Amino acid sequence: MSLPPIFDSLRVPVVAAPLFIISNPDLVIAECKAGIVGSFPSLNARPIEMLDQWLTRINEELDRYNQANPDKPAAPYAVNQIVHRSNDRLWEDVELCVKHKVPIIITSLGAREELNEMIHGYGGIVLHDIINDWFARKAIQKGADGLVAVAAGAGGHAGTLSPFALIQEIRTWFDGPLLLSGSIANGNAILAAQAMGADLAYIGSPFIATEEANAAAAYKQMIVDGGASDIVYSNLFTGVHGNYLKRSIEAAGLDPDDLPISDPSQMKFGSDGTSKPKAWKEIWGSGQGIGAVKEIVPAANRVAELGRQYDAARARMGMA
Repeated sequence: MSLPPIFDSLRVPVVAAPLFIISNPDLVIAECKAGIVGSFPSLNARPIEMLDQWLTRINEELDRYNQANPDKPAAPYAVNQIVHRSNDRLWEDVELCVKHKVPIIITSLGAREELNEMIHGYGGIVLHDIINDWFARKAIQKGADGLVAVAAGAGGHAGTLSPFALIQEIRTWFDGPLLLSGSIANGNAILAAQAMGADLAYIGSPFIATEEANAAAAYKQMIVDGGASDIVYSNLFTGVHGNYLKRSIEAAGLDPDDLPISDPSQMKFGSDGTSKPKAWKEIWGSGQGIGAVKEIVPAANRVAELGRQYDAARARMGMA
């Protein structure tokens, strides 16, 4: 197993997951400068003209940083594309990514050969979110370069499979870039993901509790105060099963222990917003690993903490 050269500048083997509404240029730039892949969903930039502005700013700021720090360059960044049929902005967003030559594209809720070909045309790579081996095989057949295995316990649209089962099945046939998502919130878990067979950890929820994140103060504090038992798994809010903070569901006047089942056909992603009015804005997503998050800090501090923990874990295992 080996990663493409695009990942050579990583100082910690981590990709920061694209957080809907929350990830913005401030957070992405801070993550990249700290030495991990920063990312954001293209739909966070509204209206679409803002996406052009965001990509310009990220490219220019990272370029200036790299010129000033040739011995310690920033990590690359990624843009997440929701490939669901209801996303009426998809191809306009992809064209802007091609224009700005976004290094990494992360695709979710669908795989499209033509999209992969467009990104490959300028030398970019595509990673695809999957929740089981069947979806993993389809993604690679359609031209994805790597996979993000979204296991049980991940924030947002999470799967239900154990990370052990998911990674070992994929590694029986795929030796390309493989990322693991699901409750990874400290350096010990990053090393564990690699021991399982993943190349990189895919971490989201700990970056909600950062100063740069575009999240309400109460949301950030809920991450700090919460633990695995505070997470509810439901498809009510978007039509796709995901993990959410129980207290945010209660604050919306709903019973987290008695949520109705949603109709998946009503999913809606695109220019008019999320699939349901309350999803993400008032019903807050989170993974089960937040018990490891103890304070709200700058993103660079969070990355540095993960790096120290990862190095200590390696040392304990005699790998330093």
